[in-house]
Amino acid sequence: MLSNLLKGARDSVKTKIVCLMAISLLAGCANDPQTTSNTASSGTSGGWLKPPPQTSSNRTGTPVAYSDYIRQAASNYGVDEKLIKAIIQVESGFNPNVVSTSNAVGLMQLKASTAGRDAYRMKGKDGQPSSRELKDPAVNIDLGTAYINILQSQQLAGITDPQTLRYATIVSYVNGAGAMLRTFSSDKRVAVNRINQMSPDEFYKHIQKKHPAPQAPRYLWKVTTAYQAMSE
Repeated sequence: MLSNLLKGARDSVKTKIVCLMAISLLAGCANDPQTTSNTASSGTSGGWLKPPPQTSSNRTGTPVAYSDYIRQAASNYGVDEKLIKAIIQVESGFNPNVVSTSNAVGLMQLKASTAGRDAYRMKGKDGQPSSRELKDPAVNIDLGTAYINILQSQQLAGITDPQTLRYATIVSYVNGAGAMLRTFSSDKRVAVNRINQMSPDEFYKHIQKKHPAPQAPRYLWKVTTAYQAMSE
């Protein structure tokens, strides 16, 4: 009888241990789906850039807050990363909520009906971005960089020197490629040929002296200065 009692006690202890182990395993499994779900939802959403991880130094209004977006956009569109940063520095000072008197919006100061529409079309979207979209850093940097790609691969295609192309891109970004090219010739092909016969310094001086829009030479100087500071 004593042996039966001891056996019953051992069986009871075993049962409790098994139950505790089962409860522990279920608790661990309950945490797994949440972790998996968070990981799965961290990718690019809606065709825009992937959100960067949040850190104590990753504050809105500072270059580091958007460095991941800029890096992704530069890679996606084949655009110089420092050029994107320099344009943002001059256009908005890294403030995503800036709206100009001419209704240019966000970090890269995009107008929805012009550069915004062109970049939208490049991405296969109809219409134009909303003001709310343009105040979103991911959308603004994506569309702004897409627009730079349009300038370089289409409107400024054929300019061979990388530094001259950068200067031409900066001027075209603020005042349009057509206005810049017409300072060389009304014929785009002739204009590009003349540009290619110049050194980068000669092109820079030409813009400073010949561009009809007063803001274009100043803008070229500002963005170039910011670009050089980032290269040091």
